[in-house]
Amino acid sequence: MPNHFKVIQMPVTREAISLLAVDRCVSELRRGRTVAIRGNEGLTALVQAAEGVTELSLQQLSDTAMSDPVLAITARRGIVLDITNKDSAAIVIKRPNGWRAQNILDLANPLSDLGLKKVDLSTLDVKSAKKYSCEAAGIGLAKIARLLPAALVAYIEDEDANVLDAWATRHGLLVVDAGDVFQYEHTQARTLKAVSEAKVPLLDANDTRIIAFRPFDGGLEHLAIVIGEDNLKKNQPVLTRLHSECFTGDLLASLKCDCGDQLRGAINEIATAGGGVLLYLAQEGRGIGLVNKLRAYELQDSGFDTIDANEQLGFDADERIYLPAAEILRQLGFKKIRLMTNNPDKINSLAACGIDVVERVKHSFRSNQHNEQYIKTKVVRSGHLI
Repeated sequence: MPNHFKVIQMPVTREAISLLAVDRCVSELRRGRTVAIRGNEGLTALVQAAEGVTELSLQQLSDTAMSDPVLAITARRGIVLDITNKDSAAIVIKRPNGWRAQNILDLANPLSDLGLKKVDLSTLDVKSAKKYSCEAAGIGLAKIARLLPAALVAYIEDEDANVLDAWATRHGLLVVDAGDVFQYEHTQARTLKAVSEAKVPLLDANDTRIIAFRPFDGGLEHLAIVIGEDNLKKNQPVLTRLHSECFTGDLLASLKCDCGDQLRGAINEIATAGGGVLLYLAQEGRGIGLVNKLRAYELQDSGFDTIDANEQLGFDADERIYLPAAEILRQLGFKKIRLMTNNPDKINSLAACGIDVVERVKHSFRSNQHNEQYIKTKVVRSGHLI
């Protein structure tokens, strides 16, 4: 196994342009600002994240686009609000009497004053959006930004916007192609490169090397924790654990989940076995981010289980993808692994990415009074093998 990973400069390609365009627009949304999306069939729209809306920004959005905005939410959120029963790319909501900022926040956020109550359908015009529409792209941007998955979308009807990039520059707006949003996570995974590494002796694993992998756009790093590397052979399955970062469980030893136990237990088991790899993936809260995970925790305190809480927020039960893990394993030189997991989805996802999971290694720990229901939900609703 090599002791050093050469940092490779990425070539100037469409992938680089694609990633940077999305990343810059994500930063704008997190600041509460508006961006322009170039969609299919010549359609263009302005988008703002729903959770950043104010009365002023709502008016500016409408004035700049010269059209009335609609609210785009996920089908998951629409179903829990009882305004749709369809599984579509996005649900588009018009309000005939016009929007107020609080109306939008009530529909987008289950923790608002009216967020968990039934919506009066008579005041709303609801329809499904196409799979690759500007509305779906707006939701996609909000998800990448780790914001609530809801967006205000106003189609641009200004006749001066025929040349979108020039028009956007005049209005101080960034532009992104909808297709780049939909491909972002996959493109980001393909551009991962090792950027730093060091030997870091751990409490239960003295012979450990940590390697940081960063995507081209400078996004969050994933870490490969390689234990006992001198004992690892490329032609044999390596004992592997995929661990999604969990600030509350890993660092604070939260009792609401079993993540901390799984992390420390995996390091101990890999070291005891003589060596292996733990991939520490930047996918907090099953891919929804720390802020949204805290929102989900608050919903759980109101009686929702972990899956229902995610869906109340408008997310799928699990938003993670495993292309980054597969890419890192390939760069480390491992194509066959013995996977420490209770989650069948991890096995299937890695197999779909070209990694041969030759064995599932059981990896579970005793529950406590705070996470007992959480673990039960994993078994009953997610099919975990515990």
